[in-house]
Amino acid sequence: MASPNEAASVPNEPAEKAAVDLATMAEEDLLGLRLSELPLRIEGSWLEPCIAQLYDELAARNIAFKPRCYLADEWLTPEGEPVIGIPFYLAHPRLIELQREMMLEAEGDTNEWCMKLLRHECGHALTYAYDLNRKRSWQRVFGHSSEEYGDTYRFHPYSKSYVRHLDFYYAQYHPDEDFVETFAVWLTPGLDWRRKYAGWKALDKLLFVDKLMAGIAGKPPLRATGRQLWKAATIRSTLARYYQKRREAEAEDFPEFHDDNLRRLFREGMPKGETRRSVAKLLQAHRKELLVAVSNWTGERRYMVSKVYKAVLQRSRALRLVTEDADTVAMLKLTTYLTTLMMNYRYTTRLRGKL
Repeated sequence: MASPNEAASVPNEPAEKAAVDLATMAEEDLLGLRLSELPLRIEGSWLEPCIAQLYDELAARNIAFKPRCYLADEWLTPEGEPVIGIPFYLAHPRLIELQREMMLEAEGDTNEWCMKLLRHECGHALTYAYDLNRKRSWQRVFGHSSEEYGDTYRFHPYSKSYVRHLDFYYAQYHPDEDFVETFAVWLTPGLDWRRKYAGWKALDKLLFVDKLMAGIAGKPPLRATGRQLWKAATIRSTLARYYQKRREAEAEDFPEFHDDNLRRLFREGMPKGETRRSVAKLLQAHRKELLVAVSNWTGERRYMVSKVYKAVLQRSRALRLVTEDADTVAMLKLTTYLTTLMMNYRYTTRLRGKL
């Protein structure tokens, strides 16, 4: 029998880790955790009934396929894999709160929004489960999946050739997205899509999907499961690093995105004398005419122009920007800058680009 000292000195005995309590952990400690260390499960979370609802919607249409769902680093369906990745942060209220703090929003954090995204991703998973995009009839209606996914896409806001499901006219992005958005509309319970899209060319796509789904009704999928790529439980990056990379990739979504451009248009410093005026005060004084002019010239919705205007105002105030230009010249610069941003957004869904 080993002595107490011998038992205490057993080599390579791993120390037992303290249980991770996401609800009470300090934010600094939380950001230091790896994604793979997060104690997260779909089971028991609010996501579980959402997934069950998706399965019920499929069953109601006699579709014999239930795509497996797992926690990933973002919303996704890996190419060729009939599975659905759901962002890890949606599995815990504290992580939803952190996501909002770090990224300004938590995509899919309401039941309605989550169901929209699940139906969308289900369209991708269904495509791979039944090889739908290999059918010539599918390709005649939607195009070819082999088309390249661009970093941005041009869309036509008033086009009636596409359904409108997710924001940013996402059906116009790629043939695959056109199909899955059409499928998501078709699957949505209680939506009278025949009436809503009457007179639209998009109705022909919905009728095709209706016929296509009738063709696979009751049939088992060719592939029922697949690889769970970008699974949160396998990602060793810390939350801090994860959000650093996300913020770098999505820089334009944050007010600081405007800093370099605004510094080229104006100067930093406090107003002195009558010739140097605060850019922030100019923006506030001419808010209404700016919003009206930019919205009218670009055709973009007023609330979207207002969102960008507020970000520019915030950064102008934070940088203490001033101008020696006449008000008419300064306002022309600001109007031109906002118009350029909104035209980029209108046709690419991005504010990208520098003056």
